[in-house]
Amino acid sequence: MTESSPPHHDSNEIAEAFAAIALVAGQAILDVRRNGFSARQKADASPVTEADERAEAIILDALALLTPNIPVIAEECVSRGEIPAIAEEFILVDPLDGTREFLGGYNDFTVNIALIRVGAPVAGVVFAPALGRIWIAGREAFVASVEPGAPLPAHASRRKIHSRPAPASGLVALVSRSHLDPKAVEELSRLPIAERRPMGSSVKFCVIAEGEADIYPRFGPTMEWDTAAGDAVLRAAGGACLGEDGEPMQYGRNGRAFHNGGFVAWGDLKARRRLSPLI
Repeated sequence: MTESSPPHHDSNEIAEAFAAIALVAGQAILDVRRNGFSARQKADASPVTEADERAEAIILDALALLTPNIPVIAEECVSRGEIPAIAEEFILVDPLDGTREFLGGYNDFTVNIALIRVGAPVAGVVFAPALGRIWIAGREAFVASVEPGAPLPAHASRRKIHSRPAPASGLVALVSRSHLDPKAVEELSRLPIAERRPMGSSVKFCVIAEGEADIYPRFGPTMEWDTAAGDAVLRAAGGACLGEDGEPMQYGRNGRAFHNGGFVAWGDLKARRRLSPLI
């Protein structure tokens, strides 16, 4: 950090603040779902609903008060061409990750907020309002149950999580319900997979972080706000999301585009080196 750089925000403290914001946004999503909604297509052909837009407005208003000097890259703002210049620290927001799951009546959609510092996600929150679960990551990762509209769970009611060693009986692989791509299928075909589970949104990263699964490959198109918060949870729990170069994913490295390359999320990095040395 240079002499003129602003002081870094404590990752634990900012994760707590993100979690409180995500709870409010998640309640707004459930309100829209209960009252009925319609969807329309954005320019990139992805769907957007009132729930996405209401949740993002809540998050952006709260972040403007919490961290007014940190640039925020938020999905719906970017779709409108509102893209601030990023700095050493910036925030990535996906107000409703898994919009297709939301539209399809599934419950594994999430609110994602992550703090990026020098390319790495150092704090993140993934909230699945319809599942009543929130994952909070700073220097460590925790999960808690929370009812819609309830306050942020106290530390005593949270459970610290850690990814597991790869089981000798074979890996549990998570695959995208809406976006399974041929290269991901190919990657899994080379590994000792005991079970494949379809799942939506950033919940996949969190399930690996909890030690309930081992690998999640994705080579189809994703954006940085899709993965950063889940990546933060997984890293804090001992795993990692590796790009096609075999290195941990970097954020903000391609200027203002915010596109990810292919990646594989692993719970056990020793098993990854033994089983899949190329990625």
